[in-house]
Amino acid sequence: MEYRHLGGSGFKVPVLTLGTGTFGGKGPLFSSWGNSDVADATRLVDICLEAGLTMFDSADVYSGGQAEEVLGGAIKGRRDQVLISTKATFRLGDGPNDVGSSRFHLIRSVEASLKRLGTDYLDLFQLHGFDAMTPVEETLSTLDDLVRAGKIRYVGCSNFSGWQLMKSLAVAEKYGYARYVAHQAYYSLVGRSYEWELMPLAADQKVGAVVWSPLGWGRLTGKIRRGQPMPETSRLNSQASIDFGPPVDEELLYRVVDVLDELAKETGKTVPQIALNWLLQRPTVSTVVIGARNEEQLRQNLGAVGWNLTKEQVVRLDVASVTTAAYPYFHQQKFVERNPALV
Repeated sequence: MEYRHLGGSGFKVPVLTLGTGTFGGKGPLFSSWGNSDVADATRLVDICLEAGLTMFDSADVYSGGQAEEVLGGAIKGRRDQVLISTKATFRLGDGPNDVGSSRFHLIRSVEASLKRLGTDYLDLFQLHGFDAMTPVEETLSTLDDLVRAGKIRYVGCSNFSGWQLMKSLAVAEKYGYARYVAHQAYYSLVGRSYEWELMPLAADQKVGAVVWSPLGWGRLTGKIRRGQPMPETSRLNSQASIDFGPPVDEELLYRVVDVLDELAKETGKTVPQIALNWLLQRPTVSTVVIGARNEEQLRQNLGAVGWNLTKEQVVRLDVASVTTAAYPYFHQQKFVERNPALV
C-alpha cells in the first residue's frame, strides 16, 4: 500500500481509506448503503490491515452514531494499528445546540465520538460542512484547543467552498491555530467540479484531498450500462440516497462508462479499479475513501493500487469525462499563460 503525506503535514496516510458508511445500517439513507455489524466490520478491518490499509473514516451522523460504535468494536485491542478519522457538524439530536460548529457542539461531539469509538484521541477530525452561523474564529479556536488537549491529532474540513476554506486557513494563520490539512471532497470521473477551484486552492495551500464517493455515488461500479435496468443492489434504488447524492448527467455517465469498459478489456482490471486508479493520479489527492458492503467488494477496490493507467489511457478518460466549467473558470481557462491548468 502506498502512503502519502496528508496535505502539507508530516502525517502519512494510505492512498485508500475504508469508509464506514456501510456500518450500522440505521435509517433510510444508510440502510441503502449497507448494514455491517461488529463481526462483519471486524472481518473487513482484518482484510484492510493485511493489505496495508490502516485508515478508517466515519462520522457521528452515520447511522446515528452506530457506525462509530461498530468501528470501535472492530478495532478493539488494536487501536495502535489503525488511523481513525471522523466528522461532525451536521445535526445529531433535536436540541438547538445539536448542530453546527460552535464550541458547545464540537466539544460535545468529539467527546461522544471518542466514547463510541473506544479511544482517547482521533488521528483526523473534520468538520462535515461549513457552519455560516458560527464565527470561523470560534470554530478554529475550539479545534485548536482540542488539538492541544491531545484529543485530535490533525484537523480538516469537508464540503467547503473555496472561499470558506481559504477564509478558515487565513484565520488559522492569523491566530496561530491548527490549520486544515485535509479537505474531504466529492470527486470522481462523473463529478470533476473539484478541479475548478478547490484543486488549485489545495495545491497552493497544501491541503490534501480526502475523496468521498469516488465511484460517483455508486454509478461507476461496473453494473450500470446504457439501456440496461438499474442493478438490484445499487444505492441508487433508494429515494433517500438519490435525493442526498450528487446528480450526474446520464449522457456523461454513459460516455465515461463506455471508455471504462474499453480500458477494462485492455488492462484486465475492473471498472471500479480503473475509476479509482484514475483518481489516484490526480493532483492534491492524498487518499480515496472506498466503501464495501462485503468482503468481495473490498478486495476488488483494494485492487486499484499497485499499478497505473498509462498516460494515453488517462487522457481518454479525461476527454470522456470533461464538462464545461462554471464562470469564472471557463474564462480563466482561455488564458493558460497566466492560469496554467494542474491537470
